[in-house]
Amino acid sequence: MTDPKYVSGPVRKIGMNTRSVVGVMPDGARFESTLERDFMELVRFDKNIKLYTPQPLVIEYRDAAGKLRRYTPDGFIEYRRDIRPAKEMPHVLCEIKYRKDFRAQWRNLLPKFRAAKRYCAERGWEFKVFTEREIRTPYLQNVRFLWPYCSEIRDDAVVDLLLLHLAELRETDPEALLCSLFRDRWKRADALPDLWHLVATSQVGCDLTQPLTMKTHIWSLSDYGQP
Repeated sequence: MTDPKYVSGPVRKIGMNTRSVVGVMPDGARFESTLERDFMELVRFDKNIKLYTPQPLVIEYRDAAGKLRRYTPDGFIEYRRDIRPAKEMPHVLCEIKYRKDFRAQWRNLLPKFRAAKRYCAERGWEFKVFTEREIRTPYLQNVRFLWPYCSEIRDDAVVDLLLLHLAELRETDPEALLCSLFRDRWKRADALPDLWHLVATSQVGCDLTQPLTMKTHIWSLSDYGQP
């Protein structure tokens, strides 16, 4: 397998055009459409991913007439090798495309995608196409909601209390958990950001493919505080 560390930055300069919505993510990655921006939000939240590189490389291939062509995929996902399940996951070369554009351009896109699949197969990677169907889901909404809580711990004592009580209950929902700990509604409101922090940092189990509410099913991921 080829070492993916050579994928260190975009091989093509991302600039303005009449159809693009160009911008920069907080980590410096540039995007050319709102769909790419949304995809990068998912990537940035995923703790299995070590690095995402936009416009990472150029693949050369020959078309049906034998003419040499060049294709630059939209991104490269490099998974971590120090945690599970990331260490078993193949790195992914990806294309981010609106479904209507894919349908309109499929004759031109298929040879590029076939070349990309061959390129990836030779290196033990995968090639995937992501559309709004895979990207713009309840999970994306949850990521946007939880992101501000990733680095926010307001009260270590409350965090310990939440984890301990959840370990005793095994499973519950946010409203029931907070009500069982605090009779005062203002104390419940004050503890809620710490609970979202635990969800955002994967210290509390939760199905993030479903919309988050105060009735969302949550569960303990450890025997926290158990003998």
